[in-house]
Amino acid sequence: MEVGETRTWIRSFQEDEVREFSRLSGDAGRHHVMPDEQGRLMVQGLLTATLPSKIGGDLDFLAREMTFHFERPVFTGDTIRCRVTIDRVDGPPERRQLACSWTCTNQDGAVVMTGASTGVVVQPAAGRPKGGAGPPRR
Repeated sequence: MEVGETRTWIRSFQEDEVREFSRLSGDAGRHHVMPDEQGRLMVQGLLTATLPSKIGGDLDFLAREMTFHFERPVFTGDTIRCRVTIDRVDGPPERRQLACSWTCTNQDGAVVMTGASTGVVVQPAAGRPKGGAGPPRR
């Protein structure tokens, strides 16, 4: 991982996903469960926030702090492109401190969400599974 490196994830959210997130999270505001005049549901902000979180998972990034700025709504069927940039890398290879930022845009190029995060990527110790969870392998 190097400063300036970017990762991108593109996806769209479907009605069944928004409804399931409403059920799981309890975030069932009318705008998430009642279609608008165009037949769309508004995607929950925290569901939209899974885009940079997915990229963090790819990096085995353990976030300590995350900040989100929701610039405009995301609707079912929108195609969202999330670009995460690594802004800072410090520390030894076995425990890299990272700072990163992101911008998410819709299919029209409009910014829908920005944010930043700090955290750490810990390399697994010898004999331990990736992620450091669980007992040592025998």
